[in-house]
Amino acid sequence: MENKQPMEQSRTVQTRLVLPPDTNHLQTIFGGKVMGYIDEIAALSAMKHCSCVVVTASMDSVDFLSSAKAGEALELEAFVTSTGRTSMEVFVRVHSHDLLTNEKRLTTQSFLTMVAVNEEGQPIEVPGVVPGTEEEKRLHESAAVRKEYRKKRSDML
Repeated sequence: MENKQPMEQSRTVQTRLVLPPDTNHLQTIFGGKVMGYIDEIAALSAMKHCSCVVVTASMDSVDFLSSAKAGEALELEAFVTSTGRTSMEVFVRVHSHDLLTNEKRLTTQSFLTMVAVNEEGQPIEVPGVVPGTEEEKRLHESAAVRKEYRKKRSDML
């Protein structure tokens, strides 16, 4: 596909309440729960970009920078930062938000690779992406380095 779309088109935002069953003995959310939310929003963002079904090909390192406690909200934001022929790199950022004090903290960041597939599960081409904001340009320009790292990591397996 020759066409390109603005990154903004794929931007997806979700808010989730951290409930007691989602937390460990310290009353902070399980990392696996956050990872599930990250995978879901990355898929939604990628589907908005390519208008087709996607599957998760990889999840780069998930950096847990701070925790979220029961009663806080998780605010997730995702957008496509780069594309290959059939794949899309999606950046996901998660903030915790104490709704009583209005304090917000960056809790998690991750990059995922999603692949567009047809009804038979075969990879299909996706549109390119065009950055708009300074942050989008920075992430788009650094995508090649992350892609090379993923390739080297894959070659080591």
